[in-house]
This record gives sequence, C-alpha cells and structure tokens, in this order.
Amino acid sequence: MVTTLAIDCGGGGIKASVLDEAGTMRARPLRVPTPYPLPPALFVRTLLDLGGRLPTADRLTVGVPGMIRHGVVVSTPHYVTRSGPRSRVDPDLLAEWSGWDARGALADAFGVPALVLNDAEVHGAGVVAGTGCELVLTLGTGLGSALFDGGVLAPHLELSHAPVRWGTTYDTYVGEPERRRLGDAFWSRRIRQVVDGLRPVFRWDRLYLGGGNSRLIRPEQLTRMGDDVVVVPNTAGIVGGVRAWELAAGRRDART
Repeated sequence: MVTTLAIDCGGGGIKASVLDEAGTMRARPLRVPTPYPLPPALFVRTLLDLGGRLPTADRLTVGVPGMIRHGVVVSTPHYVTRSGPRSRVDPDLLAEWSGWDARGALADAFGVPALVLNDAEVHGAGVVAGTGCELVLTLGTGLGSALFDGGVLAPHLELSHAPVRWGTTYDTYVGEPERRRLGDAFWSRRIRQVVDGLRPVFRWDRLYLGGGNSRLIRPEQLTRMGDDVVVVPNTAGIVGGVRAWELAAGRRDART
C-alpha cells in the first residue's frame, strides 16, 4: 500500500495528514500556524517538523498558495511578506522564493518523491468528478482557483490577481479581511456576484467552492447561484493529496 503525506499550506496555517491509496486519512490531521517571516529554508523545516509528528509515508504532496510550474515557485503572495498576508513585501524573501525549486528541495529533505502544486489544484483533485469542465474556487485568506477538463488539470492561472472592481483584485475583494469587514451576509452576496461574473468566462459544467470560508456562504445566496455550484469540505485540501498524482500524470499525458 502506497501512503501519501499530504500538506496543505495556507496563509494562516499549515495542515497535514497521511493518506492511504483510497484517500482515507490514516492519522488525525495536524495544524500549525504559518510562521513569518518565512524564507524557503524555514518553510522546509516547518514541513519536516509537521511531517515528523505523523506516520512515515512513501511520497509527499504539498499544496502551496501562488503560481507553481513543474514544482518551481513562480510567485507566492503570502510567503514573501514580512509578517503575513497583506503586510509589506520583503525584497530578500521575494528573491529567495522566485524560481525556488520547491519540489526538488522537499524531495531531498523528506527523502521521498514529491509533488508540489498550487493549493487550490490539490483541493480540486479531492473533489472533481473527472467529467466536463470543472472549476474550483477556494475561499480563505484570498482566492484560489483551479480548472479541470475531463479530469485533466489545466495550466494554472492566477485569477486571484486579476482586477475585479475599482482596481481591486479578486484576492482582496473576497478575501478574509473583506469578509470580516463586511460580515457574512454582505460577503456572501459578493461571492454570488463574483460567481455570476465568472460564469460566462468559464462556462463550467460544475463549480466547486472550497476553502475554510466556503462554509460561511449564506444558504440563500448559494441557492441563487444555481444547481451547478456546490460547496465542498475544506478537508479536500488534504484528501486531494493522493488523487493529485493521478491528475498531474493525466496533464502530462495530455501534452504527449
């Protein structure tokens, strides 16, 4: 039986568990606060410490906020800041994270094969049906996104950095600070407006809303979004750690 250590990295916390081949957790999930400032070396040590408190595994899946290409960090919005999300960017951290081979570094540190993807992509791997066009949006510190076509993971796009209104990005428009400022009722209405605006762009067959804040969407707003929009558990960010290997392989096969 192949076991997977799945680690879901967020702006406010890092969660992990060990899964069997069926995606069943073999240990209670553990969570630690995301430390700041966070250079890559401390990131690796934090994950090693967390993994050391769980049963050993045969491989590693890590979901990281930001744009990841072939296991290499193109950009990560939170981890380059001095004290956490939306604080000042540290130029030294920006230089350290940009172009960092996360997959190689983590594979070496853990001594097992590693897969490093955007955190919303891992989340989506745990919930997509594998048919049609499926979009995943994760609502937490900011906005994460992943797109699947027939179960094949599409190249990652940082939708969160696109402007949505008054020069404000999606990340800021629907992120945790705005939810706190607006309150759940007004924030839920804003989520519905975002969904309505994205519908003609993606023409999805199914939209999944995940992340820690998705459970706070008011039922009346969710109903108005339509039957093709569903809320999924935040645990998908860990559970998807197994299926992410299959979907990543599918993306490679689709290119050949």
